[in-house]
Amino acid sequence: MTTKAAFTPEEWKVVLEGPPTAGMIVVTAAHGGTFRETFAMAKAYSEAGAEHGGSELLDEIVATKPEVDHTRYHSTEELRENGLAHLRDAVTLLQSKATTEELADYRRFVLTLADKVAAAHREHGQAVSPAEAEAIQQITEALGTSDS
Repeated sequence: MTTKAAFTPEEWKVVLEGPPTAGMIVVTAAHGGTFRETFAMAKAYSEAGAEHGGSELLDEIVATKPEVDHTRYHSTEELRENGLAHLRDAVTLLQSKATTEELADYRRFVLTLADKVAAAHREHGQAVSPAEAEAIQQITEALGTSDS
């Protein structure tokens, strides 16, 4: 099993920032509902933590408070572009250090979090807005998965 110890501090930060960055990409995809969507992100972490033991790597990730540097990006487009690149970097790191199953767990967690954030606030009567669906598709592609 892969643990935090397998990564340098910089690499671990990349892995840790992947899920909340995906969440923020979805939050900013459609305006409105930021509080509910942020709460949904926290809930995704607590639910994954409740499933403790399936993956030591994922257990360590969800045990850490999700953080995103809100001052790093100056626009929604910059957040999306850099955030997707960040997710690709996290996957590359995990491909080189984690097991195939751990990588699959990470991808699944990121997509579950993105889906929960998108569904947290109805946009124009829709559970998931077209902009949120597009963001999730881009996240899916960045993670190197074919579908959620």
